[in-house]
Amino acid sequence: MKFCIFGGGSIGGLLAAGLKKIGVEVTVVARGPHMEAIQKDGLHIIKEDGKEETYHLECTDDTESLGEQDFLFLTIKSPALIPSLDKIRPLVGKTTTVITCMNGIPHWYFHKIGNKFENTKIKSLDPKNIIDKVIAPENIVGSVVYPASSIVEPGIIKHINGNRFSLGEPSGFSTERLTYLSKTLKKAGFKAPIQKNIRDEIWLKLIGNLSFNPISALTGATLEEICNNEGTERIVREMMSEAKIIAEKLGARISISLDKRIDGARKVGAHKTSMLQDIEARKPIEIDSILFAVRELGELTEVNTPQIDTILSLITQKAQLLNCL
Repeated sequence: MKFCIFGGGSIGGLLAAGLKKIGVEVTVVARGPHMEAIQKDGLHIIKEDGKEETYHLECTDDTESLGEQDFLFLTIKSPALIPSLDKIRPLVGKTTTVITCMNGIPHWYFHKIGNKFENTKIKSLDPKNIIDKVIAPENIVGSVVYPASSIVEPGIIKHINGNRFSLGEPSGFSTERLTYLSKTLKKAGFKAPIQKNIRDEIWLKLIGNLSFNPISALTGATLEEICNNEGTERIVREMMSEAKIIAEKLGARISISLDKRIDGARKVGAHKTSMLQDIEARKPIEIDSILFAVRELGELTEVNTPQIDTILSLITQKAQLLNCL
């Protein structure tokens, strides 16, 4: 079986290293200095215990040379998906399983959802309806990603914590490819539970991302500081409540209370969200899949989203001023 990691950054690098360690045929698609460092000296993983491991992987930006893959992990940020389609195209065949490892609402959300919203297109994620022409919905397996890691410098990734990649078919059915994928990831040292309704878990992570991430990027506050401030904690709770109503109207179920979700973030402590880190580094931020898409789904389900709308307006303007869109 041929595995390809499209996006060799902090998450993709962890996956590639784990798969390489168990002898899987895996290739990494990366670019720039990170790709060059991996090609020259291998991929270095600094583990949670501080120990370092090195993996010599095939790493390239030439996807034409790789051909169709059996399993393709998309470990890029959601705004990069459409600009990357030409690079992705040579990797995808009729039987390729494509695992979407991106935050927020995925473009395939309504594929085989099994209710009146079946096959609804989300314009904020794919305004020209071109993604399905490269990645057919039938090829997709959903994933919710939990590891925290970062690129220390080109070719070196620090694994901070977490090793869970939840998996699920859009249909909710158990399939041979899903079982094989889960077993392979578990063998590679990851937790890879199969979820009957992957959308439930998408929303569980999303209600935190859509609230904490933009507020931290706007204020510069850590998770702990946001949770311990009466004003920002209230805004977080209201944004989560708006999103929860949307999720439920779409048929999803968020299994824990908002209090527990907020307390979980508080316990993480003085952690800067990825969006705050991107703003500080003047990198593009993920607001299409975690805010614009949720607002669109609010309109679809006729749910008012005043707090989400306000924070979206503020973070969009900040990103425009800093050239982070």
